[in-house]
Amino acid sequence: MTAQDSSIVERHLADQLAAQGLGRAGESELRSWRSSIPTLARDLCDAGLDKTEVILEHRLPLSSKRADVILAGTHPRTGEPSYVVVELKQWSTARRWEDSAMLVDVDGAPYRPVLHPSIQVAGYAEYLRDFMRIFATDPDALAATAYLHNASDGMVADLWDNPALALAPMFTGQTRGKLHDYLRTRLAPGEPGVHAADLFLQSAIAPSKQLLTVAAKQIQEREQFVLLDEQRVAYELVLRAVEKARSADTKTAVIITGGPGSGKSVIALSLLGELARQGRTVLHATGSKSFTTTMRHVAGKGSTRTKSLFKYFNSFIDAEPNGLDVLILDEAHRIREQSVNRYTVKAVRERARPQITELLDAARVPVFLLDEHQVVRPGEMGTVADIRAHAALRGLPVVPVNLKAQYRAGGSDAYVDWVQTLLGLRDAPLTPWRDEATFAVDVVDSPHEMEARLRAYRDAGSNARMTAGYCWPWSKSAPDAALVDDVRIGDWAKPWNVYGERRIGDAPPSALWASEPGGFEQVGCVYTAQGFEYAWNGVIFGPDLVWRAQARGGAGGWVARREHNKDPDFRSRTKVDDATFDRLVRHVYKVLLTRGMVGTLLYSTDPETQEMLRSVVSGARSQHPSQEVLSPGLAR
Repeated sequence: MTAQDSSIVERHLADQLAAQGLGRAGESELRSWRSSIPTLARDLCDAGLDKTEVILEHRLPLSSKRADVILAGTHPRTGEPSYVVVELKQWSTARRWEDSAMLVDVDGAPYRPVLHPSIQVAGYAEYLRDFMRIFATDPDALAATAYLHNASDGMVADLWDNPALALAPMFTGQTRGKLHDYLRTRLAPGEPGVHAADLFLQSAIAPSKQLLTVAAKQIQEREQFVLLDEQRVAYELVLRAVEKARSADTKTAVIITGGPGSGKSVIALSLLGELARQGRTVLHATGSKSFTTTMRHVAGKGSTRTKSLFKYFNSFIDAEPNGLDVLILDEAHRIREQSVNRYTVKAVRERARPQITELLDAARVPVFLLDEHQVVRPGEMGTVADIRAHAALRGLPVVPVNLKAQYRAGGSDAYVDWVQTLLGLRDAPLTPWRDEATFAVDVVDSPHEMEARLRAYRDAGSNARMTAGYCWPWSKSAPDAALVDDVRIGDWAKPWNVYGERRIGDAPPSALWASEPGGFEQVGCVYTAQGFEYAWNGVIFGPDLVWRAQARGGAGGWVARREHNKDPDFRSRTKVDDATFDRLVRHVYKVLLTRGMVGTLLYSTDPETQEMLRSVVSGARSQHPSQEVLSPGLAR
């Protein structure tokens, strides 16, 4: 490969990443391509594999993660299509992080520690097998390897003693001949790989294993999800903190941050299952009734013991200090100022402490999983700054982990960024949305059209839900009475989801609105949608948040209108000032807009806002992206 060829490849890759909503390649990534791609090209030629197809920076299905290289060719023994996923590392030296076999310390790495490269690439291979139909009948058609082309064996001596090498062998520049031999066991020299590459790139995407459908096995039997990169790092760091707490009598807080769909709940469930199997005293807690009720209903189905693992944040008022090994605090952005309320007995109210303090004290290793942009109610205190401040008062070390990947919205980082920019939660120019192959956005003309399109997706086998801002009254139906059509827009009307825990006809209890089929016939609110995902997402902007061309000193912007909001928590200006209401109502719509896995339909009751939405959603009417049906589930 000549320098000119390398430059052409770099530009093409950079353009493709931008087109896929993965952002522009930075200078460090360009340097990486400049070093690694020509090296691999020479190795393929030297191995006689010059006709092998090379797929660079392949985006993993429904994820923003990318595999460095997929090699596609013909298996030398079977004659069938064969593939190798390759992780390229420019490391010259690397060592175990402390005494962990899973984690690696690399000089100069922006994030430390990182995963062992064989574990990383084996995870990519397993993830591809889980999601790509091409591997459904022959998972062995895909192999994996890590290539540290700038290193010698001795400079990475700590990394050789690892069982992951059996799943994904590792090679260095010193052992490139062995790499050639290995590749020739999977790819036949002289055989073109065009057909295999076409099959790979055209493969249907199988339905993802949604959390709800496997949670029972996840907790009671074995892991059902593949944890990738930062997810696995977070998982391993928690396990190490637990082991340290046991062996050295220490206490550590872990804060795992990530946007919607970045994998927080998958990490939580994986940790809960693993720690329970290890015999650790561990509980899962949230501040969401819907989330906890659903986990008890599905993950704990048939097992009273499993149901008892799921608690609420306010369950730890009188908890014994360090009585638990681990407390997993999912949706930690919903932590409240205190666990008590006006119904709490006076004696308990008088000794009430901040809820964060109670949760920090309850376990040797409290694990907080949160997204600060999902704080949607007055009094919610789950921010990184709050947790750090309370931990500092207790002299507790804090281990932070940032989940940068995106597994919702078809894996589109671009869509999540676009939503935050649209709502003014991210300081960046707002450019019109353009549909991606895996995610679509459209503005509909009416709630009638929204309902009809969502119903068509549902009838075709997909799952869909409609949500709205809390801008209409909410009637409490009498027992066994029909739901009231409270959400009224012109001649269109639908009921809110059930108020409370009872089932009314086919309408499920509020906590199960997002996961049971009967929930389609009601409009959900932020409290029933938060924490969940569905394939198609309809969002109605109510009159509590509108766009005005001249909102602030002549500049266009959002105007939050408290008088149109019916949420009881927002009524008091003493408790919620105008600035706080403005911030929280934007967070509400951010939550609602980021529930979809395949596409989102938008509608505003306000004509000027509707026109603005049309102006920032480009292109013709969106069609169903090329994804298969997704089952309803808890947010990954």
